[in-house]
Amino acid sequence: MQWKVGKVRISKIVELETVGSTRFILPQATKDEIQKLPWLIPHFATEEGRLKMSIHSLVVETPEHRIVVDTGLGNDKEGRNIPTWNDRKGPFLEDMTAAGFPPDSIDTVLCTHLHVDHVGWNTRLVDGKWVPTFANARYLFGRTEYEHWRNHSETPDKRAVFDDAVQPIVEAGKATLLASNAEITDEISLIATAGHSPGHVSILIKSDGEEALLAGDVAHHPCQMAHLDWSSTADSDPARSAATRRQLFARFADTPTLVIGGHFDAGHIRREGDAFKFIALG
Repeated sequence: MQWKVGKVRISKIVELETVGSTRFILPQATKDEIQKLPWLIPHFATEEGRLKMSIHSLVVETPEHRIVVDTGLGNDKEGRNIPTWNDRKGPFLEDMTAAGFPPDSIDTVLCTHLHVDHVGWNTRLVDGKWVPTFANARYLFGRTEYEHWRNHSETPDKRAVFDDAVQPIVEAGKATLLASNAEITDEISLIATAGHSPGHVSILIKSDGEEALLAGDVAHHPCQMAHLDWSSTADSDPARSAATRRQLFARFADTPTLVIGGHFDAGHIRREGDAFKFIALG
């Protein structure tokens, strides 16, 4: 799937798609509640009220750069707290290459945050050692986000993610730490959107008068646009994540800005009552 924003092209590379197995992340999103939001169907939910989500990367091509935003789960990882996320042997890199993006052609990797399902392909296992997957890329991490997980990965699953997907990038000299409002290129800048994680950022793309917002995990699913208080079980600060949702969605509601989620496809935000709804492109 691809979208154009001025001279910028955004391509979605899917690692994993799920239907309905998401209650652990959004427990309030029951089938009955989802069926009350008919604009979610069929693009973001089934007729039965089961959520549709994906784990994916977005390849952002500007006139000068080829950037991967978020890197999914990765292969061969261990210590994840969801069993099926361990020891994966998926074809993600082959799929990227088939789409025209061989790993060596990527010059930048940008992580909206450093959770398990956004950093996995930062590294791959070679001869028993974790090495950068994108050998020619600089990796951009938010400084606040990196320093938090460096200092606060106490649980075994968090420590595993940091040790196999983040720290090897730093040790390889590939990491650059950024302010949460940094400019990346002429077309791309960051927006500080903490709440889901302490240093979460979203990505604003501007080119030839057009705009796109890569929202990351400000919302895991568009149902959170209607229910701003439905904070994910993975949010580090649920109250702040709800406030961030309201602020970010209000900024881009009723505008032509293309919005793409960290786990859902593109659309446009519209105001509806005291909250919002999401209108799919397709």
